[in-house]
Order: sequence, then structure tokens, then C-alpha cells
Amino acid sequence: MTVRLPIAPAAPPASTSDVSAVLLQVGDLARETGKSIRALHLYEELELLRPQSRSKGGFRLYGNDSVRRIKWIGHLQELGFSLGDIQGLARDFESSAVAPAAMARVHEQYAIKLSATREQIARLRELETDLEKSLAYLQACDVCEPATVLHACTTCDHHDCHDPMPDLVAGLHAS
Repeated sequence: MTVRLPIAPAAPPASTSDVSAVLLQVGDLARETGKSIRALHLYEELELLRPQSRSKGGFRLYGNDSVRRIKWIGHLQELGFSLGDIQGLARDFESSAVAPAAMARVHEQYAIKLSATREQIARLRELETDLEKSLAYLQACDVCEPATVLHACTTCDHHDCHDPMPDLVAGLHAS
């Protein structure tokens, strides 16, 4: 059961709608985001996440902005950013005196990551093509005689001789 504690935030709310904000204990935040409590504590140690306040019992309490922050961290990790990279990005952003400079640094980092992601997608498309060719090639092996010896596969007549053996299949025969 998720326990949501309606406790007033430590700092005054930015708007009247923030007054009714529900705060989450770390366990509830972990369940809500799919992260472990240890991961959330690590994010806090790295200053990527800050509790909004503490309960009377001293428990950390997090607001809805923490859920967004954790999702942001997760997206960046999926893109290949390390926690150190994310920490640097957040620190640079938060230490910028003016918004355009802060956004320019984020833009630069995201542009670099987009380029790397596109390169990775291209490599994955090549692998996809290689797998498709290999599967098509290997499908002819279904009609082979059960007693055919393995070394005869390199001179198999069930394949179109104009198409070279795909690398993912040829590598099986390399010694």
C-alpha cells in the first residue's frame, strides 16, 4: 500500500496549486518510478535529487517534480549518459547565471548524443540486414539431408551461388 503524506513543503509553494501537493516517502517514490531505494539515495548523494522536506520522523519526502527528475535521469541513462555525465549536465545547468547559456550547454550535449544515437541506429540497421540475410540463407538448411556432414555446408548447392554466404554464417566455418 502506498502511503502518501500530505505535508506542507519546507519552502513556500510557487503557486497555490502546490499547496495541495502530495509528498512521497522514498519507498513510495521507488515504487512509483521503478527505481530501487538505493538508486534514489545514490541520486541524492550525487545531488541529482533532493527531498522537498522531511517528515516529523525524519523521513525524506519527495514531490511530483522528483518523479519527473527520476524519469529524466532514466531517459538520459538509456541514451548512454553515465550518472557522472548527468551530474555534470545538471551542475552546469544549475550553475549558469543566465538561461540562454544554460540551454546552450544542454543543447550542445543533446546534439552530441543525437549524433551518436544516429550512428548507433545505422550500425543496428546493418546488423538487422545481416541477420535477415543469414536467416534467409539458413532457411535452405531445412531441406538438407540429415546425414550431410558439417564441412559440406561450405559447398552446399541449396543456395544461390551468386549470393555470397553472409558473414554471420561464414564465420561459423572459419577456423
